[in-house]
Amino acid sequence: MFDEPGFSDDADLDPAATMLETFVYCSRAAADVDADEVSRLVAFSQKRNVARGITGVLVFGSGVFFQWIEGPPAEVRTLIANLHGDPRHHDIVTLDRSVDLRERLYPHWEMEPVAADDLREVLENALETTEDQASLAALERILAHLAAGPLPSLGRS
Repeated sequence: MFDEPGFSDDADLDPAATMLETFVYCSRAAADVDADEVSRLVAFSQKRNVARGITGVLVFGSGVFFQWIEGPPAEVRTLIANLHGDPRHHDIVTLDRSVDLRERLYPHWEMEPVAADDLREVLENALETTEDQASLAALERILAHLAAGPLPSLGRS
């Protein structure tokens, strides 16, 4: 779902508000992606995305990525195109995409490990509300991946 920005005559808008595109997605990590690779990815992304005005949160656990990205629309669209071509993950499912005049929700790039059960709940909620058939199929594959048994987490060595 993509919402075009509207005009607001709300005089109470915070002066820190700016036009931001938000992209929220989940994906399944490629088989060779481990904690060290994710740490390298985060370090690289922090430097590159700050220069582009992109912030957000990256969560990685049990071989699944969940990411909230926000920033200038043109920069976020470029990043989205890059994400779709990145071989470190597949089964990319868009959970939310919008453009709004607002303050940033995540002014600093962060990453946190999560348990498979916490990520499973987020994905099951997305499965209930997603109507796109390709996204439904990808979410089902990701959930099957999580249900496959004990999975390595971000903290593995």
